[in-house]
Amino acid sequence: MGMSEKPQGSLRRLLATLVVILAVGALVVAAVYLGQYQAFRDSQLNVPEAGRIYEVRPGTSLNRLAHDLQREAIIEYPRFFILLGRELAVATRLQAGQYRLDPGMTPQVLLERLSSGAVVQHTLTLIEGQTFREMLELIHASDELGHTLQEVDSEDVMAVLGHADEHPEGRFLPDTYHFPIGTTDREFLQRAYRAMAELLAGEWENREPELPLESPYEALILASIVEKETGLAAERPLIAGVFISRLEKGMRLQTDPTVIYGMGEAFDGNIRSRDLRADTPYNTYTRDGLPPTPIAMPGADAIRAVLHPDKKGYLYFVARGNGAHYFSRTLEEHNRAVQKFQLGKKNIKLSEPDQTP
Repeated sequence: MGMSEKPQGSLRRLLATLVVILAVGALVVAAVYLGQYQAFRDSQLNVPEAGRIYEVRPGTSLNRLAHDLQREAIIEYPRFFILLGRELAVATRLQAGQYRLDPGMTPQVLLERLSSGAVVQHTLTLIEGQTFREMLELIHASDELGHTLQEVDSEDVMAVLGHADEHPEGRFLPDTYHFPIGTTDREFLQRAYRAMAELLAGEWENREPELPLESPYEALILASIVEKETGLAAERPLIAGVFISRLEKGMRLQTDPTVIYGMGEAFDGNIRSRDLRADTPYNTYTRDGLPPTPIAMPGADAIRAVLHPDKKGYLYFVARGNGAHYFSRTLEEHNRAVQKFQLGKKNIKLSEPDQTP
């Protein structure tokens, strides 16, 4: 009996020793593992000094993301990345899109960015004075937009946008737009359309009283003419004032940009006397009032100028040749200004030589 108890006691002590050794070993391994995990969590991603763009595809899981980042050599330990994602509770909140990875960024910061949806924003600028066709060419050439309208005739684009009864010219607000990858050309145009509609409605509500304009659309038409007549912001209210005064007096607008628009592809860069006499719906030398539609995209400043014109009694203006215009109240004064600035005649005296240069 005594002899059998001895081996059993030794065995228990051996087992207890092994348990202690295993426990200590497990603690050591856990400590090492935890240390490695903490080091990974605070480590920096492997990205170039200039940073890089990384795209998360729709439906990407945390596991797939971790292993893709390893394949791209952005991180070293995908298991730690997965563990960190679960600890931060972002595994089910990853959002698709393009993200910018910057030098010094840690895995934790990356996961927080991917779950917040702070995607890279691309930009596209619609330019004041562009025609609808020019704007479409710009959009079709964008590498960042998804293209769904390239096979759609320009005449049918408004129908695709849900506004089949509207002429497209001037309906989109020129501005710089920011958008994430995956945005379609249709979504982009709908956004620019809404921006113009909202701006025009707001400006119309705050317009000067008793303007000879019957609707916001008429204001849009006139603003497009003002936009094409001058690139100087300071001149737009004066140009608008001339046209408003002409409408009030029943005078024809007689503005070259409308004639050019009506000529379409026949315009070769030069406008001649016969062009001014050739009647089209857009020839404001042969027809009274406003043309039937805008002739380009007016900017916000041109719209405000039309609805808050600077009426100083001017009825005429002529280009000075330096980007600015000379304004006249009488036809006689205007003819002298034409001789001076357009025909280059010397010793022409003008009654208001100190206008905006």
